[in-house]
Amino acid sequence: MSKLHVTTSVNGEPVEFLCDPSASMLDALRGPLGLTGTKEGCGTGDCGACSITVDGRLVCACLMLAVESEGHEIGTIEGMAKGDHLHPLQQKFLEMAALQCGICTPGMLMASRALLEKNPNPTEEEVRFGLAGNLCRCTGYDKIVRAVLETAAEMRGAA
Repeated sequence: MSKLHVTTSVNGEPVEFLCDPSASMLDALRGPLGLTGTKEGCGTGDCGACSITVDGRLVCACLMLAVESEGHEIGTIEGMAKGDHLHPLQQKFLEMAALQCGICTPGMLMASRALLEKNPNPTEEEVRFGLAGNLCRCTGYDKIVRAVLETAAEMRGAA
């Protein structure tokens, strides 16, 4: 089977790579693109560990074919921080210890950012609903939800 050439943008940078027609976007990110922050939890779209954005829309990278990224803007966890400056969500997750083993953390952060971009003033119920597609086997979710709510409040205050 011959490889396909894909031209896309990842975290604002143009990229090109070769992939098998059946390769997932998760495979492409972790393989030829060398971006290992996006994690594989289940491989079936049930856990959210591989959450990325495609043109601003949250998707599971394990369910997307890499060739489908052609011409689109892909956002990954590596694009959240700006150099050494963490995104406010990343900083708040650290401050509030809203993580443990780290497998779900990139997906939780990507889903949280997507939620706050659509709804900068979510209720606790809206945060829980927005993160419902992301499973964590280590925490009770409370610290994660609180970190998102506090970040939202701080970001609104800074605006």
